Amino acid sequence: MSNSPQPLSGKHILIFVHDDYEDLELWYPKLRLEEAGAKVTVAGPESGQKHLGKHGYPCLADTAIDGLSESDFDGVLCAGGWMPDKLRRDPKVLSLIQDFHKSGKLLAAICHGGWMPISAGVYDGVRVTGSPGIKDDLINAGAKFEDAEVIVDRHFVSSRRPDDLPAFCREMIDVLASQS
Repeated sequence: MSNSPQPLSGKHILIFVHDDYEDLELWYPKLRLEEAGAKVTVAGPESGQKHLGKHGYPCLADTAIDGLSESDFDGVLCAGGWMPDKLRRDPKVLSLIQDFHKSGKLLAAICHGGWMPISAGVYDGVRVTGSPGIKDDLINAGAKFEDAEVIVDRHFVSSRRPDDLPAFCREMIDVLASQS
């Protein structure tokens, strides 16, 4: 067993949850971030509320979105599924995403998760990827779309689908570890 420090020790990451999230796109990054030493908080519309993923895997919200402040976190993850279409209508979600962008903290989105940063208006001029289903939305939001397993542009990390999760998580961890 190694005694070396974990790369994300002391980091605190926010993950949004709501019904119909993409199971792998929430759970795989959550576990990888925790494995790397980060504290992860899952936030939904209500604290303690159970949400089912598209494939039926449950996730309990640790806390409610309304009570959160970007200053308490080092980054945010927007997982995919149909959940982002619900959360992109929540003004608090959009203001949190805008605050993460303004502070230059990790803003990660995978698959349809890009809908949240689109609605927050933070993708103008940013190189991103995402589900082919939201390619036109990304372009119309001013993003520079590329079809790649992962794109890193400053504090933005994006990927297309569950198959891209290994590269997506690797780059999220690298961005977080490089933030002071």
